[in-house]
Amino acid sequence: MSTLTEVASGYQAGRTLPLRVELARQLKRRRTLVMGAILGVLPFVLLIAFAVGGDPGSRNGQITLMDTATASGANFAAVNLFVSAGFLLVIPVALFCGDTVASEASWSSLRYLLAAPVPRARLLWSKLAVALGLSLAAMLLLPLVALAAGTAAYGWGPLQIPTGGALDTGTAAQRLALAVAYVFVSQLVTAALAFWLSTKTDAPLGAVGGAVGLTIVGNVLDAVTALGHWRDFLPAHWQFAWADAVQPHPEWSGMIQGTALSVTYALVLFALAFRGFARKDVVS
Repeated sequence: MSTLTEVASGYQAGRTLPLRVELARQLKRRRTLVMGAILGVLPFVLLIAFAVGGDPGSRNGQITLMDTATASGANFAAVNLFVSAGFLLVIPVALFCGDTVASEASWSSLRYLLAAPVPRARLLWSKLAVALGLSLAAMLLLPLVALAAGTAAYGWGPLQIPTGGALDTGTAAQRLALAVAYVFVSQLVTAALAFWLSTKTDAPLGAVGGAVGLTIVGNVLDAVTALGHWRDFLPAHWQFAWADAVQPHPEWSGMIQGTALSVTYALVLFALAFRGFARKDVVS
């Protein structure tokens, strides 16, 4: 009886399910390794494509960011971010955040974690923090590998701006870091949606697929110009606002509006996830 009392008196909810334990568990999972490999390989796929197809050229006299891909390692990194921000980077965010709770339920291990006892709020915070950390790591991995591969292939030099001018290497590195940070913030809506769905279902693919599907729907609606100013309330409308940061004279208004909208939606969805899970009858 005294042993039980000592254990109970030393129990601290804040020390249950440490982040390092959850991180180690998630890093060992196959989907984490596969996603990391895909993001690490993409820059080399583009390098091969440019080597086979030749340097990109302007179309109809208009020069785009893609046309400057081979100008320097910085340009190649910016192009990789451009081609992946709209969809590819959505997948790891939805995967890491949508699979985290639902997978435990599908393995029938969620109730055992709660019986440890791990408080429900603590469990969600640990899983959310690790999921967001892995999502950020995925977004950093792609441009870093692209920068290294592009520098090896095309040399280290300034970031050439399609509209004219260039950013020196130091400024370009800062602007690209800011662009990655904005892409991460803009994906918080997908992360929050996937996480909320993960607390509502025992099917990981349902949570991941639902988040990806609704993100695609948002992109489709943003392409409907007939919606006019209503598109300003779609997170997808601001997903490429980071391109304004890689200009000789950056424009911040789009990034500010996109950040405010994304954070607002994310906070609401995260709150729904915590509120719903606190009242959920966990049987698996």
